[in-house]
Amino acid sequence: MAQIFDRSSNSLTRISLVLFGVILIGVGVTLNYLQRSPWVTRQGQRPEQPVPFSHKHHVQGLGLQCQYCHTSVEKSSYAGIPPTKTCMNCHAQVWTNADLLGPVRNSWATGQSVVWTKVHDLPDYVYFDHSIHVNKGIGCSTCHGRIDEMPLTYQANTLQMEWCLNCHRNPVKNLRPTSEIYQMAWEGPSTLHPVWCTNQPTTPGVPTAQLVNCVTQNPDNDAAQVAALDPPASPRTGTDSPGFADMQSWSSSGGGSVDAQVPVNPHFVKFTDQKSLGNYLLVQYHIRPPRQLTSCDTCHR
Repeated sequence: MAQIFDRSSNSLTRISLVLFGVILIGVGVTLNYLQRSPWVTRQGQRPEQPVPFSHKHHVQGLGLQCQYCHTSVEKSSYAGIPPTKTCMNCHAQVWTNADLLGPVRNSWATGQSVVWTKVHDLPDYVYFDHSIHVNKGIGCSTCHGRIDEMPLTYQANTLQMEWCLNCHRNPVKNLRPTSEIYQMAWEGPSTLHPVWCTNQPTTPGVPTAQLVNCVTQNPDNDAAQVAALDPPASPRTGTDSPGFADMQSWSSSGGGSVDAQVPVNPHFVKFTDQKSLGNYLLVQYHIRPPRQLTSCDTCHR
């Protein structure tokens, strides 16, 4: 029987399979980069707004606090857009005839809200509670970036699932005292700029994060010593968080690092790095273990 295919067909077939595999991998890599690109995530993009509102001018220039405009930031699942009345508290007196503020004056006259373009827009199937993050020691700049330096607001992070999970798997690196939530320039403690913290007994009706008091000045003339770098195992297992006495006994029994010492002052603990502070706050804030924080029902309900 005559041969149907030439011998070179074998080589052509192998080359075709290799090229198909290379093209398939290339398409996958391209789609992966596309899915993470600002074109999809909108990271860094400045959407057009009816009024070119500048956080830099209002926060850094005038010193307005976040809560003045975003009144529900600590008690609601959303930060909230300020009503026109909040704008007119000032702009009824200053810049009263500015063309840029025409939509605000029109909104005040007609009673119809200014239609803002949402910058940080999560998918509808994602449940996000703004208040729980603020009350558990996550600062504004952690998610929104240095918004106090933005002449026009933009999305500083991707807001993709992997970005959220990176924090939920290890929240220690982002935890801070609740007194520093609105401090945009917060960089965590260091050897040159330590932080001293103390916790109060649990009080019914008071969030655990508000029971922790942290200061940047030595409260007892350098009596407080460096805290242990790692907390006891109990917060990882989800059991009741130990108090300060438990941390003392754990540290004195050798559970901490080589240069960890038991604080002389029983009320304040000194921290010189973010890891040690984060581990302390992880215990005091009663934050759930990573296995629970990364479960599907945390964000998808």
